[in-house]
This record gives sequence, structure tokens and C-alpha cells, in this order.
Amino acid sequence: MAAIPSPAPSRYEAPTDVAAAVGLLKTEEGARILAGGTDLLVQMRMGAGAPPLFVDVKRIPRLMATQLDSSGLTLGAAVPAAEIFENESIKGLWPGLAEATDLIGSTQVQGRATLSGNLCNASPGADSVPALIACQARVVIAGPKGEREVAVEEFTTGPGQTVLEQGELVVEFKIPAPAPHASDAYLRLIPRTEMDIAVVGAGVQLELDAKGVVLAARVVLGAVAPKAIRVEAAESALVGSSLEDAALEAAAAAASAAADPIDDKRGTIAYRKKISGVLTKRAARIAYDRARNR
Repeated sequence: MAAIPSPAPSRYEAPTDVAAAVGLLKTEEGARILAGGTDLLVQMRMGAGAPPLFVDVKRIPRLMATQLDSSGLTLGAAVPAAEIFENESIKGLWPGLAEATDLIGSTQVQGRATLSGNLCNASPGADSVPALIACQARVVIAGPKGEREVAVEEFTTGPGQTVLEQGELVVEFKIPAPAPHASDAYLRLIPRTEMDIAVVGAGVQLELDAKGVVLAARVVLGAVAPKAIRVEAAESALVGSSLEDAALEAAAAAASAAADPIDDKRGTIAYRKKISGVLTKRAARIAYDRARNR
């Protein structure tokens, strides 16, 4: 009997600039980015196999940088989740995003995990994605044709699928500074007390006028559709209100109607649709109180 050939060993490269990373990804089909590795290594242990090339991007200064100014936040794609959550300026301006970041795995995992990995893994239940969309985040993508920007809400195309093409990688996130009376919140429901996949996640950002009337709203649900979804009907229900009960109930009803979940061991379709409305109301109240107190 002929011997079964062993798979070719994986290579490891650690480029120090974006152009070098793009070159490696372009020439090696099947190469994988190693930003945190917290999803990639788990997938390998579950039988996905090792890629022919690991491209470690944590030695690229641009991908490890955090820049905060009057226009907003530019966050490198390889900045660890722990560093984001521990940044008091980020927590003050985008508390919902910080909350979502702090839900990515355990304390040990957060020392490696990244928002770009959470996004590129393209799980419907990714915690950071609804929060990023609520904050109007965009990603900068570098590739053989140069750089382009994509709104986070357009980045994922389905479970495990993104807009990234051969040779491309996420370089950084750009998050605009919130308005003077604007803030966000993120909530999720999980079966256990910690470190589980969301049954439902809800991210909300509200902008208020000086009297507390909602001028603009963004409502985003995770884990209840093939990818995170904005609920424009819920946003419309909140705009023009001072978060009266009628507005909250209308937003909740819109969120429940927009949810398109599956039945699985974490919850039924009916349960997830109900919880979508509940979390939308709760997150909206938190975001509203934070915006009023800014």
C-alpha cells in the first residue's frame, strides 16, 4: 500500500510593513492572517487544518497604533482587545464599543484577540460587530490594488464570508467622534454567565439635542441573522422621541420583527425574536442616559 503523503509544513512570516504583508498574501493562496489567532487556532484544532502560510501582523507598527483626535479614533487592526478596553478615553467616548470588546473571550484571550479578527471571522454572533456598526465604524483594507474603505455593516456578506479579496487585509478601523450629546451601549444575552456565544446582541447609538430629543439613532442586532443587521424601523421609532414608553415599545417591536434567527441549542426562533426587542429597549435606555450626561 502506498504511503499517504504528509501535508506540506506551514510557513511563518512576520512582515514589518503593510506592503510586505500584502505581497505575502497575494502570492500564497490560502495564507491566513495571524492577528490574535484566538479563532484561527481553535478552527485548526477542530479539524480545519493548518494554512500553508501564517502572516503575523503584530510587528507592523501601523496595525498596532491607536490614534485619538478631534475627528475620532483610528485603531490598528492588531491592537489587542485588552488594550482597547483599558483605554479610558475610548471607554469615555464609546462605552458600548468598550463593553463589547470586553466580552471577547476571557482575560487571557483578550491579551491577544483583536477587533479585526472578530470581524474577519464573520460569525453572526460576534460581539464587537454590532457595536462597531452602531458607532459608524469603517475599515481600511489594503491589497494589491491599493487601499479602500468599507463600512463595517457592509464588510461581512454571510457566515464566514467577507468582502476581502486575495491579497487583502484589514489595516485599521476609523470611528468618527460622537456628537456632543451622543453615546452608545451594547448588551447581549448568553446561556451561561460568561464566555459563551450570544443568543442575541444589541448595539445602540443615540444622538440627542439639548432638550433630550433623539436626533439620530442606530440600532444593530447580532446573532439573529446571517450577519449583524441594522434595524432602520427601530431607529425611526426612536428619532423625535424623548424615549417615551411608546417609542421604546415601537423600537422593540421593530427589532423583533427584523430578527431572522435560527433554532438551535441556545434558543428558539420565538425566544430570540422576543429577546431582540427586550435588549433593544434596554440598550436604548442606557445609551440615552449616557448621552444626556455627556
